Amino acid sequence: MSNTMAINTLDKFLYGKTPNPVHCGRGLALGEGLVVPEINFTLPPMAINESTWDKVRWHYQEMITGVLKRAVELEAPGVLVEFETLPDMTNRPEWGLELTRLLADAMDEAHEKHGLKSALRFTPNDVREFVRPPLMRQGKYWESMKTVFAGAGASGADIISIESTGGKELCDDALINGDLRKAIFAIGVLGTRDMKFLWDHIVMECKQQNIIPGGDSACGFANTAMVLADKKMIPTVFAAVIRAASVPRTLVAMTAGAVGPSKDCAYEGPFLKALTGIPISMEGKSAACAHMSPVGNIAMAVCDCWSNESVQDVQLLSGKAPVVSMEQLIYDCRLMNTAAKTEGGARQLRDWLTESDAPINAQAYILRPDVVLRISKKIAQSNDPYEQTLLASEAAINELRDGIENKKVSVAEREEPWIDIMETALEELPRTESALIEEMLAEPDADKFIPEEYGIEA
Repeated sequence: MSNTMAINTLDKFLYGKTPNPVHCGRGLALGEGLVVPEINFTLPPMAINESTWDKVRWHYQEMITGVLKRAVELEAPGVLVEFETLPDMTNRPEWGLELTRLLADAMDEAHEKHGLKSALRFTPNDVREFVRPPLMRQGKYWESMKTVFAGAGASGADIISIESTGGKELCDDALINGDLRKAIFAIGVLGTRDMKFLWDHIVMECKQQNIIPGGDSACGFANTAMVLADKKMIPTVFAAVIRAASVPRTLVAMTAGAVGPSKDCAYEGPFLKALTGIPISMEGKSAACAHMSPVGNIAMAVCDCWSNESVQDVQLLSGKAPVVSMEQLIYDCRLMNTAAKTEGGARQLRDWLTESDAPINAQAYILRPDVVLRISKKIAQSNDPYEQTLLASEAAINELRDGIENKKVSVAEREEPWIDIMETALEELPRTESALIEEMLAEPDADKFIPEEYGIEA
C-alpha cells in the first residue's frame, strides 16, 4: 500500500460512492452511487448431519426464495447475498459448496425472470481455531478451508470473504484483562502475519476462478471488545482503541489484492474506504437481530452496502425473519439513496447519522468520519503493519483524549484514567515487531500459540 489515501476530505467521504467501485455478479455495481442491501441468513437451532441434510437444504431454499421475492416486490436496485457457512459446512466442503450452488441458481432465476441485479458473497468460517493451540497453516481444518476456497467459483460464488481468527488465541485474554500490549501483539503481529498468509492464498484462488476477493473482518478481536464493553466488562475507551488497532490487520487483505466489498461486521470499514477507496459493507441498527451495538446509526454514515449481519430462519408475526430483514434493509437503503439525489442530502444524512451516536459512546466517536480520516492519515504514514498498528492506537488515544476534554464525547468518569494507562502501555512497547516477538516468546502465554504457524522462528 502506498502512503497516500484514496479519500482525503469529508466532502468526498460519503455513503454509496467510492473511488474504486466493484462490478460483480448479475450486473451489480457497488460504490457507484447507490447503497445496496446485503442480506445474510442462517438456520434455526438444529443439528446438521446426514439425516437432517434435506431439511437444511429446504431452509436455505426457503430463505433465498423469500428474500429475493421481497426484493423484487419492493423494487430493490440490487441485492448482495452473503452465505456464511456454519462449521459443519466448512469441515465437509461438499455441503458448503452444495448450498452455494443452491443460492446461486435461485439468484440466476430471479435475474432472468425479473432482472434483479445481485451477487453472492461466499464466506467460509475460519475453522482453524478448532484445535488449540491453533494450526494456521496445516492440518485437516486448513485443508477443508482450501477445498471450499477452490470450489467457490464453480459453485456460483461471485465474491470470497472470511472472518479470520489468527491471533485470537491470545487476544481474548488480553481484552478481558485490558492488556493493550498483548492485544497489539495478537492483532498487529500474529493477526497481520496470518492475514498475509491467508489472503495471498485467497487472492490466488480468486484470480484462478475469475471471482472477486472481498475482504476480512476483525470481528473476533474488535467486535469481541465491543461486546465486552457493552456488557461493562471492559472500558469503552479501551474497546475504541482496539477498533483502531485492528485496522492495519484487516488492511492486509487489501494489500494482498482484496478489492471489496469489505465484510459487514468489519466496523473498521470506514478506515478501509478512506485508505483504499474500496466499497464497504456495514451493519448497525438493522443488525440488532444478530447482536446489539452502540454504533447503530453511525455505522451507516459512509457505507456502500448495508447489512443485517445474520438472522435465523424463524417465524415472526409478519413472515419469516430473513424476509423481514430484507424489507428493513431495502427501506434503509431507499432512504439513503433518496437523500443522495438532493444537493447536499447525502452529507446531511451522513452527519445526522454521525451525531446521533458519536457524542454518546467512545466506540461510536472513533467512527466519526472526521476522526476516521485523521487516524487513517496516521496509518498511511507507514507500510509496515506493526508500525501501522502503533500509529493507529496512538492516534485513537489522542482523538479520545481530545474528544473527552472538549466534551465531544461522553465517557464515564471511571474510564478517564484509562487514557493515560493506554498511553503509557503504548509508549513502553518496542518500536519494532522483532523486538516485541522476542519479548512475547519469553512470556508464559507463549505456549498458547505456535510461532511457526505464524512464520516466526521460535
